[in-house]
Amino acid sequence: MRKEKYLLIVLLIIFLNTSYSQNTSPNESQKVRMEQKMEERKQDYINNFLYTLEADEFQKEIIKQKLNSFFDEKIILLKRPYNRSVELQEAITNLENSHFKDIVNMVSEDTMKKIIEMAQGDFNEKEVVKEKRKKRKNN
Repeated sequence: MRKEKYLLIVLLIIFLNTSYSQNTSPNESQKVRMEQKMEERKQDYINNFLYTLEADEFQKEIIKQKLNSFFDEKIILLKRPYNRSVELQEAITNLENSHFKDIVNMVSEDTMKKIIEMAQGDFNEKEVVKEKRKKRKNN
């Protein structure tokens, strides 16, 4: 009986300790580090997408700038409080449909279709990474 109480107290202390550590908020250095990792990941994602496009360097640079601003605006939309999830979805759809209008005349129709699909989340980055690795391996 005494061993059971002792075991129960130890388990309770462990449980409270782990739940407390999970509820603490990250400090400033952790936030900065996380933001840096997110920015690096965003740049890798955009670069992998640009690898799939058939466009000249000037067009790719313009597309890269538009994608960076698109993702920044999307993050702002996601941080903004909304009363209903439908409002958020409408704001994101509006952003996806309107953000790339000024580059429509600059790029081909196929490239524009790829950009819109990627903005809507239909870009499979894993295939591009595999293709890059295969290409490096063959060289």
